[in-house]
Amino acid sequence: MPQLSFDRFYRYADLTAILQQFAADHPQLMSIASIGRSNEGREIWVVTVTNTATGPAEEKPAFWVDGNIHSVEVSASAACLYLLHTLATQHGKDADITRVLDTRAFYIVPRINPDGAEWALADNPKYVRSSTRPYPFDEAPIEGLTVQDADGDGRILSMRIPDPNGLWKKHPQDARLMVRREPTEAGGEYYRVVPEGIYQDYDGFTLKVNRPQQGLDLNRNFASNWRQEFEQFGAGPYPTSEPEIRAVTDFIVKHNNICGGISFHTFSGVLLRPHAHLADDDFAPEDLWVYKAIGKKGSELTGYPNISVYHDFRYHPKQVITGDFDWLFEHRGAFVWTIEIWSPQREAGITDYHAIDWFRDHPEADDLKLMQWNDSALQGKGFVDWYAFDHPQLGKVEIGGWNKIFAIHNPPAHLLERELAKFPKWLVWQALLSPKMELVHAGADDLGNGTYRVRMVVQNTGWLPSYVSKEGLKRQVVRPVRAEIDLPEGCELVGGKVREEIGQLEGRAYKQSGLSFWPDLEPTGDRAIVEWVVQGKAGSEVDLVAAHERAGTVRAKVTL
Repeated sequence: MPQLSFDRFYRYADLTAILQQFAADHPQLMSIASIGRSNEGREIWVVTVTNTATGPAEEKPAFWVDGNIHSVEVSASAACLYLLHTLATQHGKDADITRVLDTRAFYIVPRINPDGAEWALADNPKYVRSSTRPYPFDEAPIEGLTVQDADGDGRILSMRIPDPNGLWKKHPQDARLMVRREPTEAGGEYYRVVPEGIYQDYDGFTLKVNRPQQGLDLNRNFASNWRQEFEQFGAGPYPTSEPEIRAVTDFIVKHNNICGGISFHTFSGVLLRPHAHLADDDFAPEDLWVYKAIGKKGSELTGYPNISVYHDFRYHPKQVITGDFDWLFEHRGAFVWTIEIWSPQREAGITDYHAIDWFRDHPEADDLKLMQWNDSALQGKGFVDWYAFDHPQLGKVEIGGWNKIFAIHNPPAHLLERELAKFPKWLVWQALLSPKMELVHAGADDLGNGTYRVRMVVQNTGWLPSYVSKEGLKRQVVRPVRAEIDLPEGCELVGGKVREEIGQLEGRAYKQSGLSFWPDLEPTGDRAIVEWVVQGKAGSEVDLVAAHERAGTVRAKVTL
């Protein structure tokens, strides 16, 4: 059994052992199960977290958390482990964590994509976007540069090749850095820069970098606005075609108590909200208000800016992203966020930048700041000085550059726990926003002649309404509260229905301010009453239950 530590990343066998140990050490709080198998046959683990002494998870509002859908984003699975550790060790100590586990549940999938992560963490790594399944074609490329560890040192870096017409040159203040030559510049020492890899059929003049044979992006395979390959690379042959996404989708649909969720990714140091393909004008106003309130709190607790994918995180201004985990909101009506862990730019003191535009172009001064940060905070381990390599196809080249999986795509080991510690409070806070049905009153009034009026009153004590979002209400994915009476032998129902729908319960999220122009016409919209008329013997016990898929279940016994 590996010792849990937050200064390293775990391969699949160790990750599995850690999750099983969590469940063994905390049987009242945690259980582990598989939601399905990956393309290579690995179990995809979900850990259910709740205080079972206060009721089962399926009868409580729930919050979804996942990570590592993209292969090299291994700090995403570390964030899930850190959350599990925090919940397990702070229940009974921290007031909010105790309350959330007593009244809510978490479903946590630390590694949606175990195959891709296993490749990324191997001794001889291979970096792909997501799944290890060949796509869109089975055959491997027979020419061009295939990205891989060419010199066998366990790293995949960059190669620079001297070329008088190359795009890149050494920075005049730091020769390790490669920066672009000026548009009219000539007569200097220039280079081509390509990923480290092995070349097949090099013609001596032209370079071509192959896309990975494994071209799937599992975060484009969800059903929400899925598009074919010609419109969006990596989306798969049809929605939920991939076993990992099919397993996630099936689990969530079968657990309609999920009211919100977080998907951990890397990197950029931002909190991302829907929509990815629509402007904010397309939101129901109430849903946008909720998103902005949750985002504001997220920024306060994590220090990360909260932004819209469509407005602030598009890879190209003329392109949108679809088929991603926004599906949880767009089809299921649950408030979902993506956390992009880690900003190397901010670590280096670069604060005035746009999360996406910076990668297209940025000042050379930013490169110098990053290198200074590498030399000081990372003790030089984030950037590998260029060294000569006799490439079997390309001849004499140099290998070096940023060790991206170590310092860019993920926090370096000694900074990992500091980064992961930013998130649990916000996740717990979000889970506590969910609707929560509680019993206000249950009793029987004697009407005479062995007849009784039985009443049950329930209310939503959560901030969100029982239907969670206007999107969920529109899509009719959330049933109303259902109230049911169970009579003992010798009693008869003479008024009311054995099972009855009593509507949705409002929350506090959409209430106007105290100085609003609009009066609150339903000040008790969070409550509902159901009545039955029962004929029976005094002293008989009647069982009542009110259930809502997202707000939970309450039970009561009433004595006639």
